[in-house]
Amino acid sequence: MIISDFETCIKSGKRGHLVGIGGVSMSPLAEVLLNMGVPFSGSDMNDSTVVRHLQSLGIDVKIGHKVENIDGAAYVVRTAAARDDNCVEIAAARKAGIPIFERAQAWGYIMRGYKNAVCVSGTHGKTTTTSMATHILMTAGTDPTVMIGGTLPMLNSGYHIGSGDVIVLESCEYYNSFHSFFPTVAVILNVDADHLDFFKDLDAVKASFRKFASIVPADGYIVCNNDDANTMDALKPLCRDLFTFGFGEGARVRAVNTVLDGAGSEFDIMYDNAFFCHIVLTVPGMHNVYNALAATSAAITLNVPAEAVAAGLAEFNGAGRRFEFKGYINGAAIYDDYAHHPGELRPLLDAVKTLAYSRIILAFQPHTYSRTHAHFNAFVTELRRADLVFLAEIYAAREQNTIGISSKDLAEKIPGAVFCPTFEEIESRIRNIARKGDIILTVGAGDIYKVGEKLAANTAEEIKSK
Repeated sequence: MIISDFETCIKSGKRGHLVGIGGVSMSPLAEVLLNMGVPFSGSDMNDSTVVRHLQSLGIDVKIGHKVENIDGAAYVVRTAAARDDNCVEIAAARKAGIPIFERAQAWGYIMRGYKNAVCVSGTHGKTTTTSMATHILMTAGTDPTVMIGGTLPMLNSGYHIGSGDVIVLESCEYYNSFHSFFPTVAVILNVDADHLDFFKDLDAVKASFRKFASIVPADGYIVCNNDDANTMDALKPLCRDLFTFGFGEGARVRAVNTVLDGAGSEFDIMYDNAFFCHIVLTVPGMHNVYNALAATSAAITLNVPAEAVAAGLAEFNGAGRRFEFKGYINGAAIYDDYAHHPGELRPLLDAVKTLAYSRIILAFQPHTYSRTHAHFNAFVTELRRADLVFLAEIYAAREQNTIGISSKDLAEKIPGAVFCPTFEEIESRIRNIARKGDIILTVGAGDIYKVGEKLAANTAEEIKSK
């Protein structure tokens, strides 16, 4: 199916069906389609506050995937996790000849209705940068439509349906989904070897990002990290003007006079070698300086004034599951982070090591067997940097363990690391050793955050006792 097929289905007035409607990308899609007057139903494997919210809007959402849910549907839009071999609704639609579209195709159609479509891509940092860009654009009064792969406290949600002419979307390379988008501003933060269950190798990842950038029209902008060799190598064959950011002299948007102060940073932004604005960030790490440069670059292409950039970034305190403070246990601070690739663990631990905690206690849950296998040695290298490491079993996500790998294999290569078959064991061990001056990190893209939330459950009482 191509996007014109989806447009035909949407404009037919016939009912569609959204599979996995409660997901972080599917639920805002449902609200946008509802506002467009498109008739549709939906289904999700689990009941949730998101599902109940959609039901409260009048959307017919069924819990559980059943063949009868697609009865009468003229087309189906599915979340990336719903494949032919694991979802009866998709299999039934395929058998019945009902057109099946990816959610990215739906978002691609929708973004064509906006004058400006900012698509934030990259192997690492997409959620934070999209959130920063949202802060800037909201501060500037543009009222953008936003879709983020995480919760942004400013929105109390992962999305916002705005009234302006700008749409901002986190744009993922997995399954080449962002090839269905129509960016007028494509942001590429970095390019790294990831999702190797889909991509053959790093060169295939580069090719995917190159194709994504090539979709940008001649009067649009390709915003990219001038300091990331993989990114620049991926884009070089396009022979197009690039809107670059970084620290080197060649970048159009540069950070200078940078001071990292542990919990945040300050720096000046130069745009085409002229002072643009002074930035104060309250999120730690050099990686967040890069994210801020990317968000600023996107804002400049939209003619957002410097004062809105500075004010928007100053008010940004992080996105959900991105170094998110959860509370205390025995005086130790608890933070949660979504990092699930060695290239994300590295800047996270770089930032934490500047915060002067006495010990770093890391509870890590690897995400997918293929990623753990492909980056095994790099995971070992990064995890060794923590003082104490507790490893949960690998979060399978969409995979079966055909490799025969376990977190226990990682633990055997990391001095002092402990493999814990259950979250309860991790929680108990950390509860018994945590003390004032420690930082506890629950890290991974699965459900390891639950450990931190249980440890932090009595935070209010701890604060009162101080």
